[in-house]
Amino acid sequence: MPVSEDAISAFRASFGGQVIIPGHPGYDEARSVWNGDIDRRPAAIVRPGTPAQVADAITFARAEGLELAVRGGGHSYAGHGVNDGGLMINLGTMNTVNVDPETRRARCGPGTTWEQLDGATQQYGLAVTGGFISHTGVAGLTLGGGIGWLTGRAGLTCDSLVSAEVVTAEGRIVSASAQSNPDLFWALRGGGGNFGIVTTFEFALHQVPPMANVAIFFWSTEHGRDGLRFSRDLGATLPDDMGYLIAGLSAPPAPFVPPEYQGQPGFALIVVNWGSAEDHEKALEAVQQMAPAPQWQLITPIPYVQLQHMFDDAAPWGAYSYEKALYLDDLSDEAIDVLVEHLPRRASPLSFVPIFPLTGAFSRVADGDTAFGGSRQGKWVLNISASCPTPELLPQEREWVRTFWTAMRAKAPGSGTYVNFLADADEDRIRASYGAQKYDRLAQVKADWDPYNVFHRNANIRPAQLAPPAAG
Repeated sequence: MPVSEDAISAFRASFGGQVIIPGHPGYDEARSVWNGDIDRRPAAIVRPGTPAQVADAITFARAEGLELAVRGGGHSYAGHGVNDGGLMINLGTMNTVNVDPETRRARCGPGTTWEQLDGATQQYGLAVTGGFISHTGVAGLTLGGGIGWLTGRAGLTCDSLVSAEVVTAEGRIVSASAQSNPDLFWALRGGGGNFGIVTTFEFALHQVPPMANVAIFFWSTEHGRDGLRFSRDLGATLPDDMGYLIAGLSAPPAPFVPPEYQGQPGFALIVVNWGSAEDHEKALEAVQQMAPAPQWQLITPIPYVQLQHMFDDAAPWGAYSYEKALYLDDLSDEAIDVLVEHLPRRASPLSFVPIFPLTGAFSRVADGDTAFGGSRQGKWVLNISASCPTPELLPQEREWVRTFWTAMRAKAPGSGTYVNFLADADEDRIRASYGAQKYDRLAQVKADWDPYNVFHRNANIRPAQLAPPAAG
């Protein structure tokens, strides 16, 4: 049943934050999310500024029978942060960042982006593992795990989470840490937005010098098989404090790319080092001796904050997007054959196939220590991301993703995936990603903290015993 204008008017009169309804100025901007393919119209949008206002919004939605959508950075491929006909809680203005360099701690709000958090922490030569796109939200990435350039050096983003302030489905404001509500704290580190709205994240920071060295090596699809095998083998020899990524992509129209390769599909090895330039070049000597040699390369110093912007142009706000992903135990020769066969079939130059190594500090955390949906012994996350400049191109590109994924699925150990890359609602894959034991534990935590499944617009964990709808 649609919410009445009288109910919204009464709520607006008592609510300290902003309330926006269709037809009002700012409505379209407030409901927008990163994926241009998502076009949903909430009955009302609220912009809270405090945890108490978040609690009031939850209480109002439940009283009026409105579905809740919670938007942090708005970067979900699935568009979880916005709904049709419900209440959207847009947390974008809750983006304050406070850094204590003495204790190496940072606290930030749920509307913070990685650009904002990195900018604040890097003033002190500190950082926490962040995403590869600067306008991604801290909240969603952290709650689902969090992979970035620092994964081998510092683990997942959620591994560095030391406490959280959470507004529950009942509208209570609670703290979660190893000492306070430890079951909730465990679930927040990888279990997604299932258990409440986090209004403050507190992170332990790591020393990360502001200047890094980056090397990019690119092989055309003609030489992709050799380049991928070499990149896989070289990565296994790199120390944990170096970051690296293998990717299928279109060579950018940049001055450092020879004109004949600009826009052409191929495979890149990207290596990041925080040591000296000489150490960086020494670690990569093997690339210079490889045959066939990369078609082009770039080796240069780069500020860490600029490194975090490297792939922004491949994921512009408003692009029409879709993705599928899976875990690989090994980047085998057979998996490489699938990559070489399918990458050239994409139609959009923005489409991107990053292959993330999961090594080093990531693997030094026990599987059961956090709720992260994947084995800590996993080796790779492969993501097939369609990104299109126009909506007309997306159906073809979506089919490319699905065909590519199906072919690669035969090379994967199971049906699990990194839940932050789960664009389709698929309960079976969510269960497979967490495994039976971890999923059952998450379902019990869900039953304790959100028995009515109020927070279900996510990679949803159903409560162990779903409670009947609340009276009234």
